[in-house]
Amino acid sequence: MSRSEGQLIVALGDRRYRVERPWGDIPVGAGMVSDVTVDSRGHVFALLRSDSLAGPPGTPVLELAPDGRRLASWGEDLIADGHMLACAPDDRLFIVDRDAHEVVICSTDGQRIGGLGRRHHPLEPFNHPSDVAIAQDGGILVSGGYADSRLHRFDADGSALGSFGDLGEGPGGFLNPHAVWVMPDGRVVVADRENDRLQVFDAAGRPSAIWRGFRQPLDIWGEADGTIFVTDLVPSLHMLAPDGTRLGRCRPVLNGAHGIWGGRDGHLYLAEPNPSRLTRLVPLNRQDWR
Repeated sequence: MSRSEGQLIVALGDRRYRVERPWGDIPVGAGMVSDVTVDSRGHVFALLRSDSLAGPPGTPVLELAPDGRRLASWGEDLIADGHMLACAPDDRLFIVDRDAHEVVICSTDGQRIGGLGRRHHPLEPFNHPSDVAIAQDGGILVSGGYADSRLHRFDADGSALGSFGDLGEGPGGFLNPHAVWVMPDGRVVVADRENDRLQVFDAAGRPSAIWRGFRQPLDIWGEADGTIFVTDLVPSLHMLAPDGTRLGRCRPVLNGAHGIWGGRDGHLYLAEPNPSRLTRLVPLNRQDWR
C-alpha cells in the first residue's frame, strides 16, 4: 500500500485501486454493516445487522446511488437478522435472514416477492444459514452456515434439489460454510471459514479442490471471466485466477471485510462490520499509477 497526496493505493496483481473509506451515506448507530451488493443500475445495497431481541428494530437495507447518496432504507418488517445478500441478474435481492432460518427474496424497492425456507422454523431446511449465490442458469445455492454444515441447492423456481457437505475437516466437510459463489463454468466455491480454506465442488456437489492460504475466509465475489476475490481476517483481499492461482493480495480494510461485491464499472465494495462502514476500491488507469 502506498500513500500520496492523501490517497491510499492498493495493488492486486497488475491492477491498482484507490481506497475510499468510509464510502456512502451510512447512518451512525443504524446497525453493523454486514454485506453489500450492486444491481444493474449501479445502485449499492448495504445490509445492516442488529440484535432484534436486545433493542429497537433497525432498518436493515440501505439503497445508495452510485455517488454514495442514500436513496432509500427499508426492511425492518422483513428481516430479523440480515447476514448476507446477493443481487441476481434480474435485480431480485436474495437476503439471508440468518436467525430466522430463511432467505428472503425482495425487489429493489423492498417488496417481498418470495422466500426459501420456512421462516422461524429451523431445519426446514435451514439452520442459521450464512450466504446465498445465484448460478448462471438461475439455480440457487444456500450455505448452511452456523449450525448446518451443508450446501442446499434449488432450481430457478425455488424447488429443492438436494444438499451436499457434512461436518468435518476433510474434503467435503465444513465447520462453517460461511460464503458461497458459483463460477461461470458451474463449479461451486465455498469459504470454509473455520477450516481456513476454500473448497471447490463440481456442479453435482463433488469435491474437486481445496485452496489454502487464508485466515478465516469471509466472502467471495467473482467476475465474468472466472477471476474471484476473497476477503479474510488477516485482513486481506485476495484475487485468484479460475484455477485458484493467487494473482494478488492487499490490505484495503482495517479489521476484515465481512462482505464483498463488484460493480460493472470495476469498483469493488467491501462491507466492514468493525468499524461499521463501506469501503470502495476505485480502479486506476495504468497511466495514473505508473
